[in-house]
Amino acid sequence: MKIAVMGAGHGGKAMAAHLGLMGHEVRLYNYKEREPEFKVDLEEVRKRGGIELEGAVEGFGPIALATTDAGEAVRGADLIMVVVPAHAHKYIARSVAPHLQPGQKILLNPGRTFGAIEFRRILGERGEGVIVGEAETLVYAARGLSPTRVRVLGVKKEVKLAALPAPDTGELLDTIRQLYPQFDGARDVLETSLTNIGAVFHPTITLMN
Repeated sequence: MKIAVMGAGHGGKAMAAHLGLMGHEVRLYNYKEREPEFKVDLEEVRKRGGIELEGAVEGFGPIALATTDAGEAVRGADLIMVVVPAHAHKYIARSVAPHLQPGQKILLNPGRTFGAIEFRRILGERGEGVIVGEAETLVYAARGLSPTRVRVLGVKKEVKLAALPAPDTGELLDTIRQLYPQFDGARDVLETSLTNIGAVFHPTITLMN
């Protein structure tokens, strides 16, 4: 499968390397192209040809492409895995919108609170024929040790996802389960959004600070 992983942080690198280790063609995209340290990260990944995993997942995951060009990353991809903080969903949606093709699938990892709704709204007509969904949480707990080395602290045993609209959930789930059998379908994006602990945890800390 051709997979674009949008986001080269701790979780994005863990996912990209693990998917490469599984034998898929992985394109790793970093959206913070204006910050020099992130460019260096991608250059190191390009030089080495991939990322080394240790911990709960071990091995060298080859990365076919490491890029700051969103179009280059998603063009021809079967699946687009968005692994960025919630505030960057809007940026990613705007970046990929002109390059999407019918039949592609997008999963936000996670959607946080109504991420798929925002993403779908931004795509508008450019998202016609594209399935958009969100996971309730990121399947990995990981920490980057260097530009080309990540420690996977754990891989979750159960994760729910939902597509928007909900009838698309089954088709998206069929694709995701080829990679992660532990995924299951939620009723809708209201369930995935409201069961994400961040919706409760983060505002509480902010209000009590």
